[in-house]
Amino acid sequence: MTIALIAFAIFLLLNVPIAFVLGMTTIVYIFASGSAGLIDTAPQRLYSAMENYGLLAIPLFMLAGELMNNGGITKRLIEFAQKFIGHFKGGLAYVNVVANMLLASIIGSATAQIAMMSRTMVPSMEKEGYSREFSAATTAAAGLLGPIIPPSMLFIIYGVGSGVSIGSMFMAGVLPGLVLALVFILLITLIGMKENWPVKERAQMKEVLQSFIKVIPALLVPTTIIFGILSGTFTATESAAIACVLAIFVGGVFYRELNFKKIPQILSNTVMTTAVITLLIAMAGLFGWMLSFEQAPQKIAQWMVTLTDNPLLFLLIVNLFLLFIGMFMDGIAALIILVPIFTPLLATYGINPIHFGVIISINLTIGLLTPPVGSGLYIASSLSDVPLPKLIKAIWPFLLASFIALLLITYIPSLSLYLPTLLNS
Repeated sequence: MTIALIAFAIFLLLNVPIAFVLGMTTIVYIFASGSAGLIDTAPQRLYSAMENYGLLAIPLFMLAGELMNNGGITKRLIEFAQKFIGHFKGGLAYVNVVANMLLASIIGSATAQIAMMSRTMVPSMEKEGYSREFSAATTAAAGLLGPIIPPSMLFIIYGVGSGVSIGSMFMAGVLPGLVLALVFILLITLIGMKENWPVKERAQMKEVLQSFIKVIPALLVPTTIIFGILSGTFTATESAAIACVLAIFVGGVFYRELNFKKIPQILSNTVMTTAVITLLIAMAGLFGWMLSFEQAPQKIAQWMVTLTDNPLLFLLIVNLFLLFIGMFMDGIAALIILVPIFTPLLATYGINPIHFGVIISINLTIGLLTPPVGSGLYIASSLSDVPLPKLIKAIWPFLLASFIALLLITYIPSLSLYLPTLLNS
């Protein structure tokens, strides 16, 4: 096992893609441990890691996001946010957060959201007088809402790995997502008190109403997803399929911006994104098999139990550990690896697995904006043309706000459990 861990560290230092790091480390372990016969069952483990109905929601939600982006739905959500709150001091910064919150109910991926919004919001904010560094930092931080407000790819993967209802996880993310957005808005308000930000003219009520009427069809998709799951009308996977149908209908019939000639390209983008995630899930399943073979989860669990029997202190230790892991490892990979390790401990400390799923997902999402491996930082830096050191300097207040929100969500379980409890009552 020691040789395998050394190989894991070397592969990471060599910048080998994390999916291949997981697979190659497992192969090294098999041969180093003298268990070459395990090679015969490795393909079965790769396949079994993906053999779960819940994972079907991932490509369907990816497809829904692509269809909405190409059908003019995303554009109208942003326009509505601008008309509604754009006239406040620092209005575009608020618009950035609110627009990301609306898009989070469509895209479900922080990196995809940061990439898309960096192309639209950063130039717009700079044109209005905001610094490029602050604009990029706000966009990157608001992108963290993507994996928290449903639908969420992280929640799907956690639900599959832990056996928790994906629909319950989706509902559990609504209030924490709003808390995170509110904390960002309060931070922008505090910064705005010291900055001489521009104030735009208030849109006339007629313009606001016109924008609201235009956005109603766009809101149909996330509203149908959330209320469909909340009412128990359909599962998370079924809601993803329905979202695709609605996105085609709204973009093609209502807005008439969905060019059906682009459908092959949309499907191609969906397949490429899904393939990357699926490969990672398969390799992480293989890696998890190695850990289980060595009884690593049980050993780590026994060690953590010796540290404390206080659930509050346990959650603090877990948060610090996850924040550290998130600095060096992709969130999806870390989630797949860590869920089997922590899940057996939850009953010992009396922690609800739904609540813990929200905690671990938010924690690892924050890792997207923490150096040295935070992919969200690099995406925002590249697309907004802001040097990484300047972006890190501008983003630290948002990271601090994220930590505060994380602590609130960690120690106020009802923020995560109220809606799932209501759903199941």
